[in-house]
Amino acid sequence: MAASNQNAVIVPPPTSAATGTNEALRDIRGPVPLPPELLWLWIAVGAALGGLLAVFIWNKWFRHAPRVPALPVVPPHQRAKHRLADALALLSQPKPFCTAVSDTLRIYLEERFEFRAPERTTEEFLVDLQATDLLNDSQKEFLTGFLTRCDLVKFAKHEPSEADLRSLHSAALGLVEETAYDLPPTGKGAVV
Repeated sequence: MAASNQNAVIVPPPTSAATGTNEALRDIRGPVPLPPELLWLWIAVGAALGGLLAVFIWNKWFRHAPRVPALPVVPPHQRAKHRLADALALLSQPKPFCTAVSDTLRIYLEERFEFRAPERTTEEFLVDLQATDLLNDSQKEFLTGFLTRCDLVKFAKHEPSEADLRSLHSAALGLVEETAYDLPPTGKGAVV
């Protein structure tokens, strides 16, 4: 039994807080005043950290995508002139050339006068064209003849000469230039 006593742990008796002077409880001290020189330093550090936090929050939540500058709007007559110039490359192929020129003129009329020209047949478009006051009578007659000539090449396998194709091209270009800008009102309801 003597062996088991040697392995036993001896626990010292509890001591009272009032018995020792070093172990006595002390009262809470009041706030320690900062020297005035360090107060300004802490204010500056706090303001800098607050500014960094504000910049971080702004960049994280309120920053918008970079604004792309708006491209200048190209007027319909200029787009039509570019398409007509591109169509000249097809001059040796009558059907694709007439398709490109008539489609260009139809798209121009839709963009310029808000006609629904591209998705309609020639007959449907010409019926609606006669009911509008946006073009004068000579322009309406021109469009009737122009679209009929183009349809002959596109659908009736008519083989025009290069001179005829250039004539179609210059006629389309002439109509675009004639109607490019606001026209004085003519026809019904015109104020003189």
